[in-house]
Amino acid sequence: MNMLPIIYIRGYAGPTVGIDAQVDDPFYGFNNGATHVRIDGDGDPAFYQFEGPLVRLITDERYELYVYGSQQRVLDDTSIRVSSNSLWIYRFYDAFATTFKPAPDENLVQRLGSMFRHQVSAGGFNIENAAQGLYDLVVQVLARTGAQQVYLVAHSMGGLIARCMIQKVSQQGGRTPGRELVAKLFTYGTPHGGIRSTGGLAQWVEATFNPAGSDIFAPELMQGYLDPAKKFGEESDKGWDPRVIADGSFDVNNIFCLVGTDPSDYGWGPATVVGPKSDGLVQIENAYVQSAHRAFVHKSHSGSYGEVNSEEGYQNLRRFLFGRWAVTATLVGAQLPPGDVSYQLDMRLAIRGSSVVMSEQSTAHWCPIMLSNEPDPSQVPLVRTFLIDPCDRKDTSTPVADRQMRHMLTLRLFAVHRPSGFFDFANATEQVPLWEDTLIIDVDPVSGGTGLAAYAAWNSAVPGANQDPDPIISQLPPLQQGRMTFRPSAGGGLQASVLLPAPPDRDCVLGSAAAVRFTVVERDQRQ
Repeated sequence: MNMLPIIYIRGYAGPTVGIDAQVDDPFYGFNNGATHVRIDGDGDPAFYQFEGPLVRLITDERYELYVYGSQQRVLDDTSIRVSSNSLWIYRFYDAFATTFKPAPDENLVQRLGSMFRHQVSAGGFNIENAAQGLYDLVVQVLARTGAQQVYLVAHSMGGLIARCMIQKVSQQGGRTPGRELVAKLFTYGTPHGGIRSTGGLAQWVEATFNPAGSDIFAPELMQGYLDPAKKFGEESDKGWDPRVIADGSFDVNNIFCLVGTDPSDYGWGPATVVGPKSDGLVQIENAYVQSAHRAFVHKSHSGSYGEVNSEEGYQNLRRFLFGRWAVTATLVGAQLPPGDVSYQLDMRLAIRGSSVVMSEQSTAHWCPIMLSNEPDPSQVPLVRTFLIDPCDRKDTSTPVADRQMRHMLTLRLFAVHRPSGFFDFANATEQVPLWEDTLIIDVDPVSGGTGLAAYAAWNSAVPGANQDPDPIISQLPPLQQGRMTFRPSAGGGLQASVLLPAPPDRDCVLGSAAAVRFTVVERDQRQ
C-alpha cells in the first residue's frame, strides 16, 4: 500500500494567552503521550507509557519527520528531498500569537487593556482563513512529496477546519476539490454537530459575548463555513444538520470519528457546563459525522486521560489509515419483546494483543446502544473496525503464529421498565442483564494474501478459557463447527451471520432469528 503524507491539525486554543502557550509546542500537542492507566493486576494505579501518536507513527509505520528549523522551511527549500511517508504539523495559530512579534510601545493602561483582551479574545483568528491556509499546505505537501493525496488527522476544532477546507474552501475559486486532495479524515473529539452548553446562563454568555471566537461552535452558525452557498457568519437554514455531508464534497466512508465518553477527567468547569454524555466538552451525539466510521472510548477531550494522547486513539487511527479490510458488525433479525420497556445494549470490542478496548458503548458511560430508539431494531449497527494485514507488517520480527487476529465482541442486554414514563425498579434488578455473552472471532489471512478465513463462536459454548489454542473452531464440539461461512454480499464484499445463543428449549431473548452479521470489504489499496 502506498504511504501518504499525514497532516495534523490541532484544536481550539482559546484566547490569545492560550495561543501563545500553544505555539511553544513544536508539534502542537501531537507529540504528547501518557503514562497512566486506571489499575494494574493488583488493583493499584499503574504506569503505562504511551509515547504519543507522532512517535508511534514513526516507529510502527516508518514515517519521517522533517524540521530543520521549521517544517515550512523544508517545504520551501526544493533542494531538500522529502518522501511521501512524512508527517506535517499545520501551525495555523502561529500568525495569531504575540510571542513572535515585537512588543508594542504601550503605556501602563494600554498594557493592562492588552492583557485583558488576551485573556478573553483571540484577535484576528478566523476559521475560514485557517482552512484556506490548510488548503495551501496540502497543495504544497503534495507537490513536494509527489503523493496524490494526504491523510488529515485532526483534534477538536481542527476537524472543523478540515471540513471547512474540504466542503467549502476547496470548492471555490477554481481550486482542486478536497475529495481529490484528501484520502481520509480522522477526527478526535471534533464537535461535528457543534457545542451547546446545558445551562441557560452559559448559552446566553456564548451568544452575547462570543468569548475568544467560540461562536464557531454554535450549530446555528456552522453552515456559514461548511456550505459554499453561505457566507461566514450567516445563520444556518432551519433543519440544517452540520453532522450530515450530503453534497458529495467528501465520501463519509473516508471519515473516522473518535468519540470520547468520559466527562470527568476534563475538569469540573467545562464538564459542568456541558454535562454528562460528553467527553467534558463535546456531547457524544455531536462528536461524529452521520454514517461515518466511529469508535467510542472512555477518554476525555484532552489532558492526562485525553483522546489524542491515548493508546485507544492511536490504535483506531492506525487501523483506519492502514487497515486492509473494513469490518462491520450489525445486529439483525432482533425482535424486541412488547411492553413499556427501554431495551439497551452494551457493546465492547477488544483485540488480542492490544492493551486497550477498541470501542465501548455502555450504560455506565451514558452511551449504550438504545435498541428501543432505533428506527429499525431488526438491523442495528454495533461496531465498525479495520484489519491490518499481518503479512504486511513493517515489523518482520513478529512470529508467524501471532498473525492470526482474535477479536472479542461482548454484548449485554438490559431492560429498563418505564410505566407512565417513569423508571420502575419493582420488577428490575440493577446492573443484571437479561442476557450477555462474548463472541470470539478468529481471522486468518489466507496463504498468499488472497483473502481471509474466519471462525466464530460464543464464549458460553467454548469449553475452557477463551485464550486457548487457535482457531476457536478447534475447541468446539463437531456439531457446532463451521457456523461462520462468508459469502459474497451485494456490496462486493463478504458477509456471514452468527445466531445469538439461546438457552436450552427456549428462544433467544431477542427472538430465534437474532444474529450478528459481519460484512468484510477489502479497501482500495491505491490509497
